[in-house]
Amino acid sequence: MRKTIIVSNRLPVKITENDGEFTLQPSEGGLATGLGAIYREGNNIWIGWPGQEITDPATQEKIAKQFKQLNLMPVYLTQDEINNFYEGFSNETLWPVFHYMSVYARYEQTYWDAYYQVNQKFRDIILKVAEPDDIIWVHDYQLLLLPGMLRAALPEISIGFFQHIPFPSYELFRLIPWRAEILEGMLGSDLMGFHTFDDTRHFLNAVSRVLPVNTTANVVSYNDRAVVVETFPMGIDYGKFSSLGNDPEVLEQVQSLKENFKEDRLILSIDRLDYSKGIRQRLQAFELLLQLHPEYIGKIVLYMIVVPSRDTVPQYKELRDEIDKQVGNINARFRTLSWHPIQYFYRSFPVSTLSALYNFSDICLVTPMRDGMNLVSKEYVASRNNNDGVLILSEMAGASKELSDALIVNPNNLGAIIRAIVDALNMPLPEQQRRMKPMRQVVSKFNVHHWVKLFMTRLKEVNEMQQNMLARLVSQETASMIRQQYREAKQRIIFLDYDGTLVGFQSNIDAASPDPDLYQLLRELAAVPGNHIVMISGRKHETLGEWFGHLPLDLIAEHGAWQKTKDGEWFELPGLTDTWKQEIQPMMEQATDRTPGSFIEEKTYSLVWHYRKVESGLGELRANELMNTLRYYTMEKGLQVLPGDKVIEVKNIEINKGKAALSWLNHKQYDFIMAMGDDVTDEDIFKALPPKAFSIKVGGQVSAAQYYLRSYHEVRHLLRTLKK
Repeated sequence: MRKTIIVSNRLPVKITENDGEFTLQPSEGGLATGLGAIYREGNNIWIGWPGQEITDPATQEKIAKQFKQLNLMPVYLTQDEINNFYEGFSNETLWPVFHYMSVYARYEQTYWDAYYQVNQKFRDIILKVAEPDDIIWVHDYQLLLLPGMLRAALPEISIGFFQHIPFPSYELFRLIPWRAEILEGMLGSDLMGFHTFDDTRHFLNAVSRVLPVNTTANVVSYNDRAVVVETFPMGIDYGKFSSLGNDPEVLEQVQSLKENFKEDRLILSIDRLDYSKGIRQRLQAFELLLQLHPEYIGKIVLYMIVVPSRDTVPQYKELRDEIDKQVGNINARFRTLSWHPIQYFYRSFPVSTLSALYNFSDICLVTPMRDGMNLVSKEYVASRNNNDGVLILSEMAGASKELSDALIVNPNNLGAIIRAIVDALNMPLPEQQRRMKPMRQVVSKFNVHHWVKLFMTRLKEVNEMQQNMLARLVSQETASMIRQQYREAKQRIIFLDYDGTLVGFQSNIDAASPDPDLYQLLRELAAVPGNHIVMISGRKHETLGEWFGHLPLDLIAEHGAWQKTKDGEWFELPGLTDTWKQEIQPMMEQATDRTPGSFIEEKTYSLVWHYRKVESGLGELRANELMNTLRYYTMEKGLQVLPGDKVIEVKNIEINKGKAALSWLNHKQYDFIMAMGDDVTDEDIFKALPPKAFSIKVGGQVSAAQYYLRSYHEVRHLLRTLKK
């Protein structure tokens, strides 16, 4: 029976030991809440580290049995692995780079070795329970290599991956020595999810610049697979936080806060101890606020909770000491006999206390320097059942893309934070409600359950798309079947694209001229009685004529604009015009002027912008800009914009390889039809051919073709076997 396997670094439980007996308490975290409905069902399972070192085999077995009752499966890590994999590579290499704090990053080989080995350990445990038709959903930066390792062991299995922290720009990501291995690991997934479009864009950019892959929109073609990369902003359990406001225990704590703070306005700040959270900058802004606006002294309180995290690590211990000192200095400087400006707590609180604070606080101040999503901001919004209160939110948090009605600030701009606090303190109730209502609607609709459902539905769609788009590799059996039908046929027609199909890709388009071996192959194929060989290419008709005019081949040039039978002269498709070129050419020239290495090729009824010699990344950027401009202008002019392999071509919409191929098929009855091509334009042929035809995509399996071959070498080999 098909099952879903969730994999994360930590299991969604807390373990407590008392006299050798272990108690498992479910976690209240957002991920555990959202995925609870999945992993608790049927034979589904959640695999991860229990959160502490357990080395005794008997104890491990005992705990594993308890876990099994909760549909959980532990991965036990040694202290060395915890130090080097978790504290080391995950949190001293990946975390700082991914949070744009690369100055803190350490690139230790021992860290990387441990990271690789622990990912393998996770893989081995998953393989004990995984079946080929299962779904595996891997979570977060600690397991970036796992999807690739699983893909190698189970090629057909469905794998989703979600990253809960930001993905950095290429300039930062390239600092990591093992960047290619990390990307290859992530690309083992079928569907990859990030919180924001920026993260998605940064990942696609890094992949296209580090690895030899093709990316089209949000699809990466890698190892003959289509990997989809999309944005899924994570939500919270809206219903839980909204309803907690009416909980008797929470109401009691709210009353207690009212009695303690009386007329004071409360500014709430909740963070885990981390340099990415902007805690020190927030304190600087608050100190400056009291200095510049003494009228607020004795009237506002910063209620700051910092949850302990890795405070044995020197950087975190130093950060904690600095926060302690800053808080002490501010309180010492501004406090009065009856008032402390900062209420500071270095510990975690139960959710009921947090809910009371969310309900009571006038302002929630969330200003991380960089954050994947930041769920505190959403929890505050969900808790405001009266639609009042003000959220001040850093533009560097993923949540700012959804909660646009918050007061958005740059966390580095202390003046902006101060102004936002003043605005929030003075904001009239109608304005608070005008802002809070739409944010509550967003948080309500896009809750954590919606996020889970959206991701799992999309993963299913991606798997179906992969199956539908999947051309099968021409195996030995398929090649034998093609040869048998070829030999039994009396009248055969074979359509052959040129660049990328019969010859390799060249940075210089004129360097891709035919070699003696290709001439010999085509000559022998064309000499077989009943064979009809058609070269169908986007090349200029003059070039095709020069290269192949002396061979007994039919030639279709410029995607069908020019055509020639083996015994006839060139003729052009009637009714075509090239007057549109005078509008399009200046746009291409402008792109060429801005892009060193690019050039324009003019054909009779098309213009082609080549960027095969352009620096990687820049070419793609300019190509996207040009595509957007051209689509706007060509929409109503009967023109088609075709993106190809390092080219963008604009041509008359009547010109189509599929139409050209059909006109050839209408002249005669053929009992063997085959077409081979590698480009977007060749898809038109594959779609136009009758069902009995053999269609073969070259260089990738995402195609309308039935089959695929990996390179022009394999094309030539197959064609050689036909003539025997």
